[in-house]
Amino acid sequence: MCFDLDSSPPIAVIRGAAVSHEDLELQASDGNQFAAFVAEPDEPTGAGVVILPDVRGLYRFYEELALRFAERGIVALAFDYFGRTAGAEKRPNDWDYMPLVQQLTMEQVQADVSASVAHLSSMGAAPIFTVGFCFGGSASWAAAAWGHRLAGAVGFYGRPGRMIGLVPRLAAPILALQGGADEHITPEDNAAFERALADAGVEHELVSYDGAPHSFFDRKQEEFADASDDAWRRTLEFIERLS
Repeated sequence: MCFDLDSSPPIAVIRGAAVSHEDLELQASDGNQFAAFVAEPDEPTGAGVVILPDVRGLYRFYEELALRFAERGIVALAFDYFGRTAGAEKRPNDWDYMPLVQQLTMEQVQADVSASVAHLSSMGAAPIFTVGFCFGGSASWAAAAWGHRLAGAVGFYGRPGRMIGLVPRLAAPILALQGGADEHITPEDNAAFERALADAGVEHELVSYDGAPHSFFDRKQEEFADASDDAWRRTLEFIERLS
């Protein structure tokens, strides 16, 4: 899990923003029923975001992140990975998710992304982006190779090795926001990712924040507030520029 259960996105709440939200249960093409959370602004800009959580799946951090997007006019849907193995019901905070992570395939994740994109489209969102974290960061980039017709894909501290073989198939711009002191993702990993993206002619930007660890994007990580602020700014600018 990237974040503690009491962590929250390091993003200012816009007080008085007109936003509605609800819990959903969506169905993927393979019949999987899975949980999702959608936040919708009363005055949307048009863009939509599918949020791919870390390995724990859907929990409060990502529901709050969806609300922060919606406060800025972007319809946002965060979804859970474990409908096939744990059902679509709410789970306790201390549940044992790792055995189910080991059963999860990229094909299953992308089937759920497809259903999430379709739901946002039914709400009138266009264009649509993915934004993911850790496991979800890699899966967010991979989503750009899966025929979802995304406008762009953002990944926070995703592991390039998990999807670098898909780079020639990427059909949307990529934004990678990496921790420079991430113990799990080396500078060599990031450099190889950048080379592959450049060789494939994929529009991209990879930003590595000096000294920032894995999961730096957290209100509790006050010493990395500047990196978090910059990453959030770049994410919003990426969405605005490609919308």
